[in-house]
Amino acid sequence: MTYARTEPTDQEPDIRARPPLVREFLLVAGLFLAYKFGRQAANGHVEEAFRNAGNVWDLERALHLPGEGAVQGLLLHSQPLIHAANTYYAAVHFPATALFLVWLYWRRPRHYVRSRRVLAALTGAALVLHLLFPLAPPRMLPAAGLVDTGQVYGPTVYGQTPATDTMANQFAAMPSLHVGWAVMVAVGLIVATRSRWRWLWLLHPALTLLVVVGTANHYWLDAIVVGAMLAVALAVFRLPLSARTVPARQSRPDLRGSIEGAPVPAYAGGRAPGAFASAGPSPSFGAAGGSAEPADGADAGSRAPARAGAAR
Repeated sequence: MTYARTEPTDQEPDIRARPPLVREFLLVAGLFLAYKFGRQAANGHVEEAFRNAGNVWDLERALHLPGEGAVQGLLLHSQPLIHAANTYYAAVHFPATALFLVWLYWRRPRHYVRSRRVLAALTGAALVLHLLFPLAPPRMLPAAGLVDTGQVYGPTVYGQTPATDTMANQFAAMPSLHVGWAVMVAVGLIVATRSRWRWLWLLHPALTLLVVVGTANHYWLDAIVVGAMLAVALAVFRLPLSARTVPARQSRPDLRGSIEGAPVPAYAGGRAPGAFASAGPSPSFGAAGGSAEPADGADAGSRAPARAGAAR
């Protein structure tokens, strides 16, 4: 029976799979700039963004999703806690993703190429959705009754007036790239490593989800939509076989005593070991009609009748 180990090995990285560093730096920097300018291009559309926000809020209530206010209420019980949540939202998103890509580049090049493609595809699709579906976050929606924790408690990455914010597009709530990138970081590290503690990386997207909802920067649906988009990207950009599995054979005797997966002896001519019983004389006896002794490995019982026949 053939077995395959699906966990990656901790061997040295395959240098041949590592793309040129300068090219990758320029490519990632270009993707980042496209992300920033793309969000700026999607700015504005105030009326449409608030109209979409009302529709999303009503849809969540129709789907009986938990209210975002329940999560924010937990954070507002402690000012240091809400300040920590704002800091996590503002300071962890980009550095965590950048460190993730750098580590994969040096230690798991094949995984790096796939992760970079997935992140680029996810970000590009998100920018298109930002353009087509501008959405005001729940902290701006009067019907939600939520607190803009960034402005009240700090720190914040947004300006006080969304329409004139030159740093970011505040109407790009759908989908949440904070959640999408965090999930990709966790999935990428779980797949690329084999430590028994690797599942703890799931804490990063879990904390990110609680933070983006608790600070009223995103709706639950923003996270659900980006999760579906990420699943599609992961299905499209699959790991090469050499990075997914390391084949290994384990020999097990079957009921007849043969060893599955064992090499076939050269003298057998590619046939199963039991094929000599019905296949006639072995070609090794030759055209001259001479006899030949059985191989050293033949058993003594089969050697005796052969000698008796030769004596007669």
